[in-house]
Amino acid sequence: MRARALMVQGTASHVGKSVLCTALCRIFRQDGLRVAPFKAQNMSLNAYVTADGGEIGRAQGVQAEAARVEATVDMNPILLKPKGNSLSQVVVRGRAWGDVHAGVYYGADYLEYLWETVRASLARLLDEFEVVVIEGAGSPAEVNLQSRDLANMRVATLVDAPVILVADIERGGVFASLVGTFELLPESERRLLRGIVINKFRGDVRILTPGIEFMERRIGRPVLGVLPYVADLGVEAEDGVSLSHWRPKTGPLLDLAVVRLPHIANFTDFDPLSLEPDVALRYVRHPAALGWPDILFLPGTKNTTRDLVYLYESGWADAVKAFVAGGGLVVGICGGYQMLGRELRDPLATESDVRCVPGLGFLGVTTVFRPDKTTRRAVGSVLSCPGPLGEAEGEKVMGYEIHAGETHRDPGTQPVFTLRDNAGDGAINATGTVWGTYLHGLFEADGFRRRWLNALRRRRGLAPLPVTVSFAAARETAFDRLAAIVRRHLKMDSIYGWLGLRPAQEAPSSHETA
Repeated sequence: MRARALMVQGTASHVGKSVLCTALCRIFRQDGLRVAPFKAQNMSLNAYVTADGGEIGRAQGVQAEAARVEATVDMNPILLKPKGNSLSQVVVRGRAWGDVHAGVYYGADYLEYLWETVRASLARLLDEFEVVVIEGAGSPAEVNLQSRDLANMRVATLVDAPVILVADIERGGVFASLVGTFELLPESERRLLRGIVINKFRGDVRILTPGIEFMERRIGRPVLGVLPYVADLGVEAEDGVSLSHWRPKTGPLLDLAVVRLPHIANFTDFDPLSLEPDVALRYVRHPAALGWPDILFLPGTKNTTRDLVYLYESGWADAVKAFVAGGGLVVGICGGYQMLGRELRDPLATESDVRCVPGLGFLGVTTVFRPDKTTRRAVGSVLSCPGPLGEAEGEKVMGYEIHAGETHRDPGTQPVFTLRDNAGDGAINATGTVWGTYLHGLFEADGFRRRWLNALRRRRGLAPLPVTVSFAAARETAFDRLAAIVRRHLKMDSIYGWLGLRPAQEAPSSHETA
């Protein structure tokens, strides 16, 4: 039987589409159905690497995890990675296709090819699964883009998918945004809109009753649910929205600071650290606010050379150098690792028009950017190293690489990890105070994460802690908690009725509260 499709669209970006799709993927999976996520076109700086080395939006990778299926490039056939000034790297079916300006991208020749790619990917998922949960992008009512939109109503129309429209009440103007979106849709597309979800509500839902009754009369569509605002869901949001989260903790805490680069990417690398009871994680925009953290991270970035120039121009480079000179510890991941070296060369203008930038000079490595991109998963272990990292020697690490540069170590410069293919990854300075790696996701390894944090604790005169946090278990718990909250507030019976399906097994009981 060909799969049933359900689509979630929004009145704007960041209203909660991704999180609702994640919840629906887990709900359908709990109900015994084979479910897959799909987003035709995603614009994101947070990427996910599939088992075969393809690159997709991280949201679809996380949704696949919620569905307990292996992520594939068909789940997000088009990924746009913004580089600034209306320029994006276009990734098609997991492979970098090139850098394209928005005006060119929306030309007829590009769109027809990309639309055929979308059609083929969605068809494969529909043939393989029982339910496909489709996520829209932005708003379906952008009148200047409707004729060229690859991600919203054109997809819903293709597979005749019932559409749920989500709005974020926390922003204000929720009823205006819902009614306005509906009335800007052509009549042929309105028929697909089957229900409304109001997201991130705080307080007594009865306050909304007059507005809900008005809106249901006005547009003739039911409100399927009012989802509560829930702090710290433990499920990743897309891009910068999740950078502001804060988890209150008590006791002596390790202060971990991340430089908030203009083109920061894959900042989900730090989520496992924030789960630890003794960690306070913060993102720092200005060097004056740095203080003296236990670790300073230079994160991944979509534009390493421009962000390195930013470090020099903003005073961050001087602040980092003073921090290291005073004995501070610095870790760079991917683009951050490249910045810590001697020099970044871009002879073919792969990243930007900046052809050569001196690095911060802490590591004996040089990076040369090439058009070919490395995307792969990796497994390895910690090598014998100086400094706190060496206290985790032998611990298993795993993660993924996404980078266009080739980084070459100077003779005598030591790598930090050995990988299964016998290659060395990263580099460390002679004293062990500065190191870098290409491995995204390495802090998901529970044993490594705790041993490394304990080394930082010892530097502070604190006793080590045992491994008490399983990142994988915490992720599963978060998915189940999210599903329980959404089940309690969403009319799943109506959704099953639209799809002509019934749960294949009884839903799990839950006592979760929002």
